[in-house]
Amino acid sequence: MKINSLMIVLAFFSAVSLAAEPDHKQPISVDADKTLASLIDSIASYADNVVVRQGSMLIKADKLEVDASAGKGKEVFITTGSPATYSQTLQGDRPVTAQANEIRFDRASRILTLSGNAEVMQSGSLVRGAVIRYNIELQQLSAEGEQNRRVTTIFTPENKDNP
Repeated sequence: MKINSLMIVLAFFSAVSLAAEPDHKQPISVDADKTLASLIDSIASYADNVVVRQGSMLIKADKLEVDASAGKGKEVFITTGSPATYSQTLQGDRPVTAQANEIRFDRASRILTLSGNAEVMQSGSLVRGAVIRYNIELQQLSAEGEQNRRVTTIFTPENKDNP
């Protein structure tokens, strides 16, 4: 009986540790219809139906360029699309989604820079601007408008079904 209980407890804790592993510690996979890489320059290009995954993080784009010249763990992923999209479930099961003409993901700093018709949606709120910088780890953003266009933030009221 002690052995069976111990095995159940060990199985539970190993399942909890697997589920609790943060996205940034998981491998990044890239799928695309076409790939072109320069191993000398540490740059890879992907085109057509590009999908980047890391844990719950998902980026979809028309094109992707990965600059790995700064070394392992310091890669910069630059996606473009009409639009390129990003989604991720953050700590506390809080989903965040974003889209822009260009999404730049700096793996070392864990910062997304969205440029061109940028939007970030989280917790019922929407921010639109020309450039939005989103720190994934701190869940903080800064947004900039462009000439004659300001940053727009829309707060959605809480839906209370019960009085």
